[in-house]
Amino acid sequence: MIKPRVGIVDYDMGNMFSVVRACEQVDLVPVLISDKNHFNAFDALILPGVGAFGVAMENLKRLDLIDAIKKFIAGGKPFMGICLGFQLLFTESEEFGAFNGLNIFKGQVVKFPANNDKGKVRKIPHVGWSQIFVSDTGNKRRNPFLNGISNGEFMYFVHSYYVLPVSNEIIASSTSYEGIKYCSSISENNLFACQFHPEKSTTQGIQIYKNFADIINNIKENEVLK
Repeated sequence: MIKPRVGIVDYDMGNMFSVVRACEQVDLVPVLISDKNHFNAFDALILPGVGAFGVAMENLKRLDLIDAIKKFIAGGKPFMGICLGFQLLFTESEEFGAFNGLNIFKGQVVKFPANNDKGKVRKIPHVGWSQIFVSDTGNKRRNPFLNGISNGEFMYFVHSYYVLPVSNEIIASSTSYEGIKYCSSISENNLFACQFHPEKSTTQGIQIYKNFADIINNIKENEVLK
């Protein structure tokens, strides 16, 4: 079978080449794309990103990619959002003001409070390794994006803001940081998105990319059999 082609949305928000390398490790063919007319040529799409929410949305608007991303997700092909690309899927963010997101999921992106539950100054941003747990209030179904990932596995995080989804049903995992338990990944149908960086999370993170590749290949195989 021809290796699946994965489009990595390049909208000038960094973190592209580590994602490229992770895709190559699991036999995907990654291509940086910033032209909406090329989206349909790919078997899957990844929206990575680091930086400010408002700047990211302005870049997506300038490149005329907002409707194209929404259409791709609605079309049923596999999609993964990473870090800022995870946050952008929600309704709005309070980062450096008030900014509208892609609104694919209802919810808000908020900043970690300055003080932790013990009244001490919280270290912001949250940088380093933290555990992810399947949520006990949200999506308890073991989804294919997390196959082979142990409950309580450590993943690598770099962020100052976190997501508050309106619906718990989309929550795939939760993480705690200095007394705050928050949503660290979501999944729904063909979509998976996470606050952590799987491409920087050694073998357990690469397992998520392998799962992503398996999902893409299964869809392609089923299309051939139709």
